Amino acid sequence: MVDVNTKIKIRCSIDKVSEYATNPDHAPEWYANISSVEWQTITPLTIGSLIAFKAQFLGRKLAYVYEIVEFLPSQKLVMRTANGPFPMETIYTWESIEDEITQMTLRNKGNPTGFSKLLTPFMTSMMKRANMKDLKKIKNILEKE
Repeated sequence: MVDVNTKIKIRCSIDKVSEYATNPDHAPEWYANISSVEWQTITPLTIGSLIAFKAQFLGRKLAYVYEIVEFLPSQKLVMRTANGPFPMETIYTWESIEDEITQMTLRNKGNPTGFSKLLTPFMTSMMKRANMKDLKKIKNILEKE
């Protein structure tokens, strides 16, 4: 089991941060490993929405579909893979630290069935590093706007 939890403070309102982060069309802009996104259900994002992602991680090309299972705007988003080689749950949460400063938490947990169990500790470290890089990217994007 992999469980990676990363946080960052962003100088932006909680609404702006959560609106940007919960729009799957923005994912390739701030997730280094995601190359494309395709809606499989109609917009806007809601519980039950399905979004297909293409990504690359540890040298492997991955294609998977996330289903939105919980969505509280400006509070929390939970999505789970509906299919794919790496059953995963991704959770975003936002907390207003003070006016115009938001703490965003990105948590990934899952069972890497498509990878050797010997790689799990290595994968945890790599995922934590990748998640922090992604959070720094979203911070950079939003603080420039």
